[in-house]
Amino acid sequence: MKWTRRACAVLALGVLPLSACDREPPEPPVTNDVEGDWVDTGRYAACTVRNTTEFACGDLEGFDVSRCDAGSLAGIPGDGIYTMLYRLDAESPGIGAGSFRVSADGSEDSFRGAAPTQRQVDADTFFLSSTRAQSSSVSLRNSVVGCRAEGKRLYGCYVNCRNGKRTSAGTFVAERWEQRAGEAEASGLRRVSESFVEGGMPVDIYVTQGHAYVVSVPDGVERGGLTVFDVSNPEAPVFKTWFSLPNDNYWNGVWAKGNALYVASADSGVVVFDITNPASPQLVKSVSSGQGLLNVHTVFVEGERLYAMSPSPSPRTFIYDIQNPLEPRRLGDYAEVGAGTDPTVGYPHDALAFEGMLYINHWSGGYVMVDVSDPANPRKVGAYKYPYATSHANAVGKFGDRRIAFEGGENWGAHLRVLDVTDPAQPKRLGEYKLEENASIHNMVLKGERLYIAYYHHGVRVLDVSVPESPREVAHYNTFRETDPGRGESFYEGAIGMRVPGDGYVYVIDTSRGLLIFPEL
Repeated sequence: MKWTRRACAVLALGVLPLSACDREPPEPPVTNDVEGDWVDTGRYAACTVRNTTEFACGDLEGFDVSRCDAGSLAGIPGDGIYTMLYRLDAESPGIGAGSFRVSADGSEDSFRGAAPTQRQVDADTFFLSSTRAQSSSVSLRNSVVGCRAEGKRLYGCYVNCRNGKRTSAGTFVAERWEQRAGEAEASGLRRVSESFVEGGMPVDIYVTQGHAYVVSVPDGVERGGLTVFDVSNPEAPVFKTWFSLPNDNYWNGVWAKGNALYVASADSGVVVFDITNPASPQLVKSVSSGQGLLNVHTVFVEGERLYAMSPSPSPRTFIYDIQNPLEPRRLGDYAEVGAGTDPTVGYPHDALAFEGMLYINHWSGGYVMVDVSDPANPRKVGAYKYPYATSHANAVGKFGDRRIAFEGGENWGAHLRVLDVTDPAQPKRLGEYKLEENASIHNMVLKGERLYIAYYHHGVRVLDVSVPESPREVAHYNTFRETDPGRGESFYEGAIGMRVPGDGYVYVIDTSRGLLIFPEL
């Protein structure tokens, strides 16, 4: 827009034709890949949700299972954790991931993050239902019913209700979670320490000045916050302190520069701490939009710039100058056209800056490349999209004369894509790395020719990416154990956060186990 205004300003000089004022700068090209994380093969089961008021929304009787294979349900494993994919009954079906846990006597059952309020699991019936109060005036109910079983997979129908009325319905597939066949707990990685994180569910970590800063999000009645460990001896971390605010503690991302620590807050933007004393962070300020609540999901620092990715209320990436690290100064922001109004555009979930370019994981909008050499006027130069995208995390590096990006989503089937982004206007998919589809890839860190991945249920995976077209696994550590507390409550469990700070160690956050440390390969 600014380019057009400047152009029009010189019309009086006769330098440009009048038609220049009628055109916006052209939209950069978008590369659309036909291969997504998930392929729609139609409804998963023959059951349906009855369109009737005879039964309450979510009741077992409200499902029509007359065309189901009830006899097959006896063969489904009745004890364990299942990850699941919901498929919405619609002309253009949406999808979502979930989880549940069942046990022989029901004592360890979990559905939608808590014990189901109704349960019937026997030789010819599988039914789970969860009812909870969202507020004093809003009641939510979610129910699933099994229709057929094949091996360790269950296929069925679901319905979601609000105040007794149906809001959505469709079919699902659920698969009993098991460690990969024939795979040991670890290969090539040796755990040297493990430290439980109190307060909320830990999700991210940053390591600097011999200390690990772990941020958590609320978990049930537990508040999220910031936990600090002295890791000067990584084999024996020492808990130093925990910090949380009463009404501001959904803290999902963390980074640092010098003596400043930046925490991504869902309520107040970027929370700044002074870590001059690294064992005792001191709250300095919150950097918000100045217009009420600001949800910042992740943060990233490159040089003297801080990038803050905000999903809401108006999805955009904020750019700050941090020459004075404790006083971030806003330089500009970037927002995709349609973000916040068009769900296909998505929102900035995460981003990485590299040599003047910002690589944004824009959720359903795919992978967006923005020139930020002029931070006051960021300029989109290309994008890579694929069906049912949930672009979530990325890493970028130079491999010879090529610039290579590693990108991953966060959903059923989400896996690693390797892209040549040397020409950001024409990104090309070179290769992939994928494990079983019933678990998702999450965060990643590139160190030289090693890519370290936090892969949720699949734990830690280390890839040799010296030949980017053919990523090769060289080490792994399965962090996920069914016996750990809280397992089976969410699809997003296991290895979630990771840093490789260059001190010879890999720092991993597991949603249940906390901080795990391994020697770097």
